[in-house]
Amino acid sequence: MTTINIQQMMADSGVAFGTSGARGLVSQMSGEVCAAYTLAFIQALNLSRPGQRIALGMDLRPSSPEIAQACVAGIRQAGCQVDFCGALPTPALALYALAEGIPAIMVTGSHIPFDRNGIKFYRADGEISKADEAAMTSATVTVEAAVAELPAVNPAALSQYCQRYTSLFAKDLLAGWRVGVYEHSSAARDVLKEVLAELGAEVIGLERTETFVPIDTEAVGEADRQRGRDWAAQYRLDALISTDGDGDRPLIGDESGEWLRGDIVGLLCAKFLGADTVVTPVSCNTAIEASGWFKHVIRTRIGSPYVIAGMEQVTEGGVAGFEANGGFLAGNGLSVNGKRLAALPTRDSLLPALALLAMARGQGVKLSGLLQGLPQRFTASDRIQEFPVANSRALLERLQADASAYRGLWGDTLGTPVASDTTDGLRLTFASGDIVHLRPSGNAPELRCYAEADDMPRAQKLVADTLQRIAG
Repeated sequence: MTTINIQQMMADSGVAFGTSGARGLVSQMSGEVCAAYTLAFIQALNLSRPGQRIALGMDLRPSSPEIAQACVAGIRQAGCQVDFCGALPTPALALYALAEGIPAIMVTGSHIPFDRNGIKFYRADGEISKADEAAMTSATVTVEAAVAELPAVNPAALSQYCQRYTSLFAKDLLAGWRVGVYEHSSAARDVLKEVLAELGAEVIGLERTETFVPIDTEAVGEADRQRGRDWAAQYRLDALISTDGDGDRPLIGDESGEWLRGDIVGLLCAKFLGADTVVTPVSCNTAIEASGWFKHVIRTRIGSPYVIAGMEQVTEGGVAGFEANGGFLAGNGLSVNGKRLAALPTRDSLLPALALLAMARGQGVKLSGLLQGLPQRFTASDRIQEFPVANSRALLERLQADASAYRGLWGDTLGTPVASDTTDGLRLTFASGDIVHLRPSGNAPELRCYAEADDMPRAQKLVADTLQRIAG
């Protein structure tokens, strides 16, 4: 039996809250640490009562079952019941918990490398807030046991998630289309194949592996870009679909195998669903406003808790949220062909994928045709890995405070900044219309760079040149 102050544990272990749950190195995520986080969640939300069920799920990382066992130990110690949903996409667990009116815990590190992992927490009404995080981090708990056997899997969550979409779209929606599914180690790989097949597609599974692959939908590597092109040509695909590790961020390729940017995916999905208001982070493409499709656009800090907080402020009309990674959050008032779409205010990958496929079929075009007519603004992003957060913050402070530091990094290559936005990191707009945005990752020791320009090669060059100059 060990008494643990969560704030001190975070400092000692390095397992701390980022933009999306508690994350850290697997070597630091001991059973005691994970059980303590579980108990802090239950204590902070006052969940310890007889008969209280807590849904539990996990992704396919090799470390996830052991972490889930520690969560089981914490749940049972608190006198609650474990509703174990097995390995499944994060949005499937969230949807099930919402429908059942119960809290949930998801063991996942999303897209970060396999030597790291994390835990996400959900109230009965959706993701925990930053206030909930603060209550958890100020808690003190006593851990009696740090491991317990995993219960039998309840398949209801996966079944409900599939039913949400197969009942929403026409059964012959994708008849005649060949859709490739880049399976890798995604927790959504089987769900994707099942739903696409039920909607009439000929599904081709690609590159399934039991070794974890950290797909980052905001920073797709050149190897995966080339894979997409090769697969599209080899299998004569109409579309290519994949996700990150826990299935809450989509990766959607067109008929040429070119991956679409996540913020453009979100823009198109919000249009398809009839959103009046869009809530999206400051890092997303300004084509959202320039399109003129939405009555209101609300910009937030990066991270789903901030997007959700913005969505909760909207009281009229249909509201949608999305991030630059493509994760789509369905608020109230949205519909598909007159059918009401139940709200799911957590990142989802399946909805935007199906929405874009349905949009293309409805317009009689290929996926690339959906981009025609959009404002010509292009975004690119990448990151420097193993770049300490303290170094990122120090760099941004210098760039904001000292013009000579700015010139020392970029010289005169970008012209003069005409606007500076510090909503999240440092986002500079230049007289040319180019935008460069730097920020520390909230999930890992990485410095992220986003850029926007009037053409894609320019946006990609802005990112590459900036990161090269910073890395030296």
